[in-house]
Amino acid sequence: MTVFLLSDDLVFPPPEIAEKNGLLAVGGDLSEERLLLAYAKGIFPWFSEHSPILWWSPDPRLVLLPGKMNVARSLGQLMKKGVFTVTIDNAFEKVIRHCADVHREKDSGTWITEEMIDAYKKLHISGYAHSVETWHAGELVGGLYGVALGKAFFGESMFSTMSNASKVALAGLARLLNEWEYRFIDCQVTSKHLISLGAREMRRTRFLKILEEALKSPTDFRQWRTAKEVRLCAGEKNLADDAIS
Repeated sequence: MTVFLLSDDLVFPPPEIAEKNGLLAVGGDLSEERLLLAYAKGIFPWFSEHSPILWWSPDPRLVLLPGKMNVARSLGQLMKKGVFTVTIDNAFEKVIRHCADVHREKDSGTWITEEMIDAYKKLHISGYAHSVETWHAGELVGGLYGVALGKAFFGESMFSTMSNASKVALAGLARLLNEWEYRFIDCQVTSKHLISLGAREMRRTRFLKILEEALKSPTDFRQWRTAKEVRLCAGEKNLADDAIS
């Protein structure tokens, strides 16, 4: 088993030589420069509270194409009724902390440590990390966060305290990214839940190819700054209309 020990230099080994489980490297830091370099190479950090920083590039990779999300009829109808409001970058820290709490309760631990929270808050301030929030009656009930580079969005985690709230957040994000012609939403590792929503496994070689294509476009910070709310109301052409199954 060969896992690379990172130095202070901003370099990563080629993701193609990762172990079968996707583990590529250990060590380094969570600086903005290193995180952005990692995402640009198809690599992401994932580690527990009491372990060193671990870097992964799994094969296969789970990917959701923005225009291909499966929205069940019941969820589409719920979206149209205006039960939820979906906003962008309105409560980033609350979302990431909710995600950490959910995984801590479910898994008796979380990879979203204080170190990770601080790192992604800095990415958010710089305009690279974003949150999608689902609100009900003025209360935050679901959401997700991730990183945008070029025409690629790297999903990190989601949470829900009310049925369907995280699905609505993902549907809102997919609608927005489809409109902006993003190539994919990276879901990282396979889960039955995300597959049921339309995510599909992709060989790492294919993923790295479409990532390379996505990064040929500049990161558009202005789009994210102006997208304060995703409209999901009846009569609005949206993902629910296009993808009801």
